Amino acid sequence: MVWLLLIASYLIGSFPTALIVGKLVFRIDIRDHGSQNPGATNTLRVLGKKAAIVVLIFDVGKGALASSLPYFLNIDVNPLYIGLLAVIGHCFPIFANFRGGKAIATTAGVLLVANPSMFLIAYITFFLVIFISKYVFFGSISVGVSLLIYSLFRSGKEEEMIFSIFILFLLFLHRSNIRNFILEIEPKINDKNLKNDRINF
Repeated sequence: MVWLLLIASYLIGSFPTALIVGKLVFRIDIRDHGSQNPGATNTLRVLGKKAAIVVLIFDVGKGALASSLPYFLNIDVNPLYIGLLAVIGHCFPIFANFRGGKAIATTAGVLLVANPSMFLIAYITFFLVIFISKYVFFGSISVGVSLLIYSLFRSGKEEEMIFSIFILFLLFLHRSNIRNFILEIEPKINDKNLKNDRINF
């Protein structure tokens, strides 16, 4: 039964929200514009606030729904483990040729259900790092770092291993941002040139 939960979680995470919103409402593939990432941040950059809010709500909801499955079905398994498959589905969605987002919104949904304390620590850190650095990808990577640090103060080694791997996963997902940062071409959130990526309808 646990394997069925993992598969279901992956499929839930694979729902390509930004791609669907872009194609159905705006007749574009969001992956061809802006940062080319089908997530809430690039949706905001290319399609505006209303579209970004819709994408954010659904992407967070995917993680929350997936991590709630053990509760709904009364199965004794850590909802964090089940929810993480939704994060993988979000990043490598089977319904969108495995070209997905960068984990942050769906991870938020997972943590909201699985461990609200982790959610608060991770996403306070996320916004604080972005506020200080002005780089979204630094904030995204800080989510993994803060979760690992939090896990060090908890009993058991499983979460430490999971979040260590999660940091590597985030580094992989943000490899283009890291490369752009080294080349000094990664835009900050207050970069005025970002408005040039907005599509006017």
